[in-house]
Amino acid sequence: MLMENCQTDCSKYGHMELKNINKEIIPWLEDVIEENNSRIERKEWKSKYNSYVVYDYEPFCADGFEINLLVSSYDYAYLNFIKYLYDEKLNTIEYLNNCISV
Repeated sequence: MLMENCQTDCSKYGHMELKNINKEIIPWLEDVIEENNSRIERKEWKSKYNSYVVYDYEPFCADGFEINLLVSSYDYAYLNFIKYLYDEKLNTIEYLNNCISV
C-alpha cells in the first residue's frame, strides 16, 4: 500500500534541470532549494569534452566539468521561484562584474 501511494504521489512531482552551474553558487543554490520545499534528485559533474564522462561526485580535478542539478518539487510554483532566484543571482553577479571592470 505504501509503495502504491509513493508511485502515484511521485508521478505528480515536477522536475527542473539546471545546467553548467558555477561551483561557487552551489552552496547558496542548495540552501534555496531546501528552503523552497524542493529537493535535488541528481547532482552530476559532466565533462565538457566527452559526453560519456559523467560523475555523481566531484572529481579530483573538476576543471573541464560542468555541474548539473535535477531539482524536483511537488508544486511547480516552487520550481519557478527557484529558477527566478537563480537567474536574478546570475544577473546580479554579471552586473557587479561589469561594475568592477569599468
